Amino acid sequence: MTQTLNLSSRYHLLSFERLDSTNEEACRLAKKGGREFTVVWAREQTAGRGRRGHDWVSPLGNLYLSLILRPTSPLAEAVQLSFVAAVALGMALDTLVPEGVAVSYKWPNDVLLEGRKAAGILLESGFHQDRVEWLVLGLGVNLVSHPEGVSHPATSLKAVGAEAVAAAHVLECFCSTFENCYTRWLRDGFPPLREAWLLRACGLGDPIEVVLEDGCVSGKFLDLDASGALVLVLENGEMRTITAGDIFFPQGEKRTDHVAGY
Repeated sequence: MTQTLNLSSRYHLLSFERLDSTNEEACRLAKKGGREFTVVWAREQTAGRGRRGHDWVSPLGNLYLSLILRPTSPLAEAVQLSFVAAVALGMALDTLVPEGVAVSYKWPNDVLLEGRKAAGILLESGFHQDRVEWLVLGLGVNLVSHPEGVSHPATSLKAVGAEAVAAAHVLECFCSTFENCYTRWLRDGFPPLREAWLLRACGLGDPIEVVLEDGCVSGKFLDLDASGALVLVLENGEMRTITAGDIFFPQGEKRTDHVAGY
């Protein structure tokens, strides 16, 4: 299915009514040489997926897209693109939600509205040795509905008062802000995007719990380091750098194995 949207000439849009997963389709295309800035957009996913193998519930009305990128960078740097995408989405949401609705970021890959999860980001990549050959950036945004009973309370644009926002318009807004942020990342590196992310970091300076593959650790969320890793101050004063995990706040969250975001 084709649809004309107001996107810059860098983008190549592939539009579908239904897919198993936009990330799955984008990965298939990337492996076959699909060009950079190809956008795979589906109105509905039948097998959407998120981080760590979690499912992503994908009913009609929300936004599901995946973007093929080909940054010529080490894999360790390419993972910064989840923060770049979060900042870009935050900038787009600023123009879409009512004035006063707080937009914030939850490490490592969520975008929140009023402290509740409204979007998630998933990166998948192909690489040779330590260099990226292709990268797929998946994005799911709750526009008209959101899941219940999840580990981090969720919300949608509709729930915060932005009731008439079409998925196509959100896609246009995100693609515009992401192109600018991606260009800045390529030109200036991670520092300016890291600073923009930290300005809206949820829980910065507060006690958090980080769930790791081999257990969990508690401490104060001190910073985001130069690579995008979380810097945690433990109760004994020791600083620990964490590159992968899920964070939870002392109030308002419960750890479950239910539906997670991208």
